[in-house]
Amino acid sequence: MVDDNQDLFTTLYAQRLFFLVTSDVKGFKFQSIGRTEARMMLENRLRTLRRGGKSQEYDQLQSVFQRTFQ
Repeated sequence: MVDDNQDLFTTLYAQRLFFLVTSDVKGFKFQSIGRTEARMMLENRLRTLRRGGKSQEYDQLQSVFQRTFQ
């Protein structure tokens, strides 16, 4: 989860294509985004989790972040 009602997905192949999926009462909205923007979104989410003291969720997302962007 990147934000309320938003999730970030990537392709399995080379993890170069990212998709932001937003849900609302009307349904789902799919938006392709670049690697840099996806990285910034996850960095912001990691900061929010760390500040909020959600260590388990932070650790899980940090692991995904490391595998994807490092």
